[in-house]
Amino acid sequence: MSMNEDSPAPSTSISASPHKEAVRQLIKDHYDRGDATGWFEALYASAGDDVSKIPWADKRPNRNLVSWIEREQLRGNGRSAMVVGCGLGDDAELLARYGFKVTAFDLSQSAIDWCKRRFAGSRVTYEQGNLLNLPAQWKSAFDFVFEAYTIQPLPNSLRAKAIEGVASLVKPGGELLVICRGRDENEEAPELPWPLSPSEMSRFDAAGLKRLSSEDYMDDEDPPIRRFRVLYQRPAV
Repeated sequence: MSMNEDSPAPSTSISASPHKEAVRQLIKDHYDRGDATGWFEALYASAGDDVSKIPWADKRPNRNLVSWIEREQLRGNGRSAMVVGCGLGDDAELLARYGFKVTAFDLSQSAIDWCKRRFAGSRVTYEQGNLLNLPAQWKSAFDFVFEAYTIQPLPNSLRAKAIEGVASLVKPGGELLVICRGRDENEEAPELPWPLSPSEMSRFDAAGLKRLSSEDYMDDEDPPIRRFRVLYQRPAV
């Protein structure tokens, strides 16, 4: 996936990583070559199974997903689930423990290989996949789809297609949970990961999904980060 924009590499907000300067340079190098997404594979491939080198990985499920599952008392009961941009697999494994039959994909083959090493014998099906060019068999195939933080590192030129890709995974009657950084419509977002705006979230509605619930809140990180947590459903045929 290449970027069709002439803008310079974005500044990045990845202060949680001790390797932040190296990651910033890696991202800049790819953007300078007109490649907005190749740095994902480069980062995972160069990490050498050292989780500390992956800024967003902390070897536990997304806390905003965990709290939502507990509050909603979600149970899979054998239903199919898809985790978009699964990274190192913690969210996928969580959904499997709650009874879903889980498929999880990431753009980075190195990330997928890492998941298979971390969770040898897992019930989760881990596959490499491109959100902008999904396999036909995944379209309208899943009862529950989880997307967190995959769209927000993408430039504007790729976001609309990425959102359409996420929405396309949901089968009629199925649900999609999206968790992301949030911002006001006219609020500037100078740093990567770029928070999503309300109009960007509305693209899920435009893709044929119905909004069931929507939360706009400050999480418990230090400092707190504004999040959107939105549940959608594709109307049953």
